[in-house]
Amino acid sequence: MSEIFLFRKFLQLISEFRFFILCKFLAFQISFLDKNVDIFEVEKSKISEFLLTEIYSFFVVVVVYNRPNPSSYLSTGRALKKDKKEEAKKEEKKERRVIDDKDRPKPFGKTAWVPVDDVYVKRFYARVIHSATDSIDMLKRFQKLDFTPADQPVYIDLKLDMKLEKKKKVDPFVSTVHLPHPFRTEMNKVLVFTEDSGQAAFAKENGAAFVGGAELIQPILDDEISADFYVAVPDMLTKIVPLKNKLRKKFPKSKRGTVTNNISQAMQLFKTGHEYQVESECFVRTQIATLDMPSEQIFANLQAILTDVCLRRPASLGPFVERAIMSSQTSEAIWFRTESVLPEVAQTDQK
Repeated sequence: MSEIFLFRKFLQLISEFRFFILCKFLAFQISFLDKNVDIFEVEKSKISEFLLTEIYSFFVVVVVYNRPNPSSYLSTGRALKKDKKEEAKKEEKKERRVIDDKDRPKPFGKTAWVPVDDVYVKRFYARVIHSATDSIDMLKRFQKLDFTPADQPVYIDLKLDMKLEKKKKVDPFVSTVHLPHPFRTEMNKVLVFTEDSGQAAFAKENGAAFVGGAELIQPILDDEISADFYVAVPDMLTKIVPLKNKLRKKFPKSKRGTVTNNISQAMQLFKTGHEYQVESECFVRTQIATLDMPSEQIFANLQAILTDVCLRRPASLGPFVERAIMSSQTSEAIWFRTESVLPEVAQTDQK
């Protein structure tokens, strides 16, 4: 049908062209008759020049007339974009295929499970995930081979699965835990806000660095007084509001346990406690020990922190820690498994 239509259109254009030329030629001849000049006496070059200019003008008119409107291109483009958006919405997101490598002789897309030599290209082999005890021993061995300081800090980097049921998430939290083997020689400085004389005397007896009421606000703003933890009784919260911008994360909050009437419990926790927090929504990065401590003590501190972290989400939802890395100040990162670190009670709860 399209070929027939084009052929008919071509015939129509030819007929219009013939009629156009005839009209122009007659008008040309009449103009000469008015001047009493014979048409055959006119030079042939002028007639041919006239015909060529008229033919060119005819085709320009035809092309311009038949050219589509530019706005039609925009409308069609918008329609195509809408169609693409609708198709994209209709297409379901493809789930990432999880390949189970447990029963495979070698991991999918890799050369082997474990390299034969100690020098190899990492991307050709599966990542080696060690146990916690092996990771600690490796860090100690790296320190001896590299001749680095023996008292350098040991860090862990945990990635947490913050998802809960029905698209809910665990809120980022800050926690203070008692380590079985503290690695700091100095006690934490604790400042207590209270106007009760009995509570103030009890706080001083339990090792509070500073105790007072509203009179401590100005020295803190002037950087004359500073502490690691700031504890306040509930009645003092409205009076210490000017310190919010100064203290920021250290400002007393009930979620952190720094707003309480139980001064003795707060002093026991914060005077020797180790604080860690969730950073960037799902990461916990904190120091757990120093490398010169015995391996058993490093493992005990690691177990205490991991147990406290896993209490923040119901065990029925599966493992809370997605990825765990251990490293020292000068060593490479070592991936380790957290299943062997958690106590048996926590493991049975997760099952």
